[in-house]
Amino acid sequence: MLEESVVYQDILQKGVQQGLAQGVQQGERNLALRLLARHFGKLPAKVRKQIERLSVEEIEQLGEALLDFKTKAELTAWLQPHVSGR
Repeated sequence: MLEESVVYQDILQKGVQQGLAQGVQQGERNLALRLLARHFGKLPAKVRKQIERLSVEEIEQLGEALLDFKTKAELTAWLQPHVSGR
């Protein structure tokens, strides 16, 4: 009977949507980290933590920008305004 409740269904749907959004964000983050590691080698823990704090939109921007990075310094310079104040 509870499963048929409109409130229950709404809560369940919101939970599913939130779970999917978190999964997408984690997948995009993992892809960006793998691409950066392939490009630069092992990333410092500080850089990895900064990337893990980015929003989905920022991760997508990073994914595009990483094609232009030639050095780790360019990556850290890009990250600076995106993670400052967090």
